[in-house]
Amino acid sequence: MGEEDMNERYMPLAATIVVFLAIYAFGAAAYNNFLSTLVFGDLLTDNAFVIIAAIGATFVILSGGIDLSVGSMIGFVSVAMAALDAQGWHPLLSALLLVSFGAVFGGAMGALIDACDIQPFILTLAAMFLLRGLCFVITLDSLPINHPFVAAFSDWRIPLPGDGRLSASALLMLAALAAGIVLAHFTRFGANVYAIGGDRNSARLMGAPIRRTMIQVYGLGGFYGALAGVAYAFYTGSGYPLAAVGVELDAIAAVVLGGTLLTGGVGYVAGTLFGGLIQGTIQTLITFDGRLTSWWTKIVIGALLFFFITAQRSIMRSTALMRHPA
Repeated sequence: MGEEDMNERYMPLAATIVVFLAIYAFGAAAYNNFLSTLVFGDLLTDNAFVIIAAIGATFVILSGGIDLSVGSMIGFVSVAMAALDAQGWHPLLSALLLVSFGAVFGGAMGALIDACDIQPFILTLAAMFLLRGLCFVITLDSLPINHPFVAAFSDWRIPLPGDGRLSASALLMLAALAAGIVLAHFTRFGANVYAIGGDRNSARLMGAPIRRTMIQVYGLGGFYGALAGVAYAFYTGSGYPLAAVGVELDAIAAVVLGGTLLTGGVGYVAGTLFGGLIQGTIQTLITFDGRLTSWWTKIVIGALLFFFITAQRSIMRSTALMRHPA
């Protein structure tokens, strides 16, 4: 891969970082205390579970797939943890069980997608309805998680300069991010994911284990989705059957805003962090303003998504023309 190709691959990530810095700079200029460590720490905490889910979605999208079951997985895990808490389970034990379930469930989706040649959109849509239905089988109401460990987890903080603090949820998210970066960019598995997303036929001819990698990709996506559910349960201290409805779209938006191409093969896990923070920063700006409803977050994110997708398409077309002039 030439230096010009590398520069092109970094352009979406660079654009994401520039957009995030521009939005954050606007907030700092418009509102007092916006630049404080308190606001930044809360930004990481409030968006931790969405970013964790988006990290898993990054691998799926890099492979050329999609996963619509993430939001339902978060809701199911939170409800199951609350139900197990009522039975006397320790939250860490139930978290371990449910994260393992998420990995196995995701791996099963990957196996079916590859073995039966099913469109990921269709299969993961079915999984979304299945998991959401299981939430209502467990309970129709919100269930509290009363174990003292959950309260201790929520209250635990690392002080930052100023009045800020880094919560346990934020640290969990950063650890998940670091693990995702290592897997994507420093392992054979990551190389296979990029190869399959770039050109599946070429990857097959090069000897990449397509089926095994697809099982691993969706298993990893399920693992991160379940881990996001654990983070959500710890963050809210409860489980609710309608929790995280639509979060799968927020996760996909974070991936796209982070510079990963929906067609697969191009993107960086680190970009997903900034994509999630862009969404969180916009919501924080609206909260600081006080005059706008939260729906303006969706409007602004929709406009940004339109910009990013069209910009990515333009870059791909210009790159193709440079390589294969008419």
